[in-house]
Amino acid sequence: MAASTRAANAAASNPQGPASVGPSVDNTTLQYSMILEHLIGDKRPVKDLNPAVMGGLPVPPKSDEQKMIERGMESCAFKSLLACVGGFVLGGAFGVFTAGIDTNVGIDPKDPLRTPTAREVLKDMGQRGMSYAKNFAIVGAMFSCTECIIESHRGKSDWKNAVYSGCVTGGAIGFRAGLKAGVLGCGGFAAFSAAIEYYLR
Repeated sequence: MAASTRAANAAASNPQGPASVGPSVDNTTLQYSMILEHLIGDKRPVKDLNPAVMGGLPVPPKSDEQKMIERGMESCAFKSLLACVGGFVLGGAFGVFTAGIDTNVGIDPKDPLRTPTAREVLKDMGQRGMSYAKNFAIVGAMFSCTECIIESHRGKSDWKNAVYSGCVTGGAIGFRAGLKAGVLGCGGFAAFSAAIEYYLR
């Protein structure tokens, strides 16, 4: 009887009872969610990954000459020139290789039974290598230039740039032989560029 009387007195002295626990629990949950937002959420501060701050070697600021060189190397003209030189070297090597395995190299069409001399074989290999080198250089420069221009215009670096560039390059080369050849060249170069991009990415 005395215990029930004390319980009644305690309930009378605390009119809110167990309901007073609710606001404190909600407040704790709200604080916890705010902490999570600052740790892993959108409000997380971006830290400066400076090597000097992290204990590594300090990186000196870039000079105006270095910035100018970087802008020049990232320009479309430099990329086109680099692709042109690379295509010239690759095309020349490919032309010399194909001429080396060709059994008809150096043979005179007027006298096919005559054995060609070493000078004639080397001359024919050089001409074929130069022809391949020029073609590869033109294709490489056109592809790189158009891809850089398209990427700069779109503001994105994805596989579509290579496909568009391949279509433009193939179409420009094929249009010299007619409209049908231009369309086929556009489709062929675009498909080839898409396959290469899919393999590389």
